[in-house]
Amino acid sequence: MTTGPAPGGDYTHPVCVRFHTAIEMIGTRWTGAILRALFTGQCRYAQIKAAVPGVSDTMLAQRLRELQRNGLIERHVVPATPVQVEYRLTPKGQDLEPVLDAIIAWSHSWIPLPGPDPAS
Repeated sequence: MTTGPAPGGDYTHPVCVRFHTAIEMIGTRWTGAILRALFTGQCRYAQIKAAVPGVSDTMLAQRLRELQRNGLIERHVVPATPVQVEYRLTPKGQDLEPVLDAIIAWSHSWIPLPGPDPAS
């Protein structure tokens, strides 16, 4: 089943909208790395930040809010002194584990490790 012509005359399959939404949800910069940190047991803000080199505090906070808004993680306040906040994957977020594992496997096959420039 297709919808009407998109701009330029192409027909768009309705499933493409779901696919595009999913790719945008997990493919936004830093999001995959943050999810990976959560899958490896990093649940506090500082732990996640340490596991994702280069992410700024502002960006990490923004991405965590987006993941929460999208229903992939939950924010839990731990009553302690000082108060602690933990982020946990929801069942929806946990269902991404085989997806991330597949991306990791693909990257090991096709993405070279950074190293010295062979041209130099």
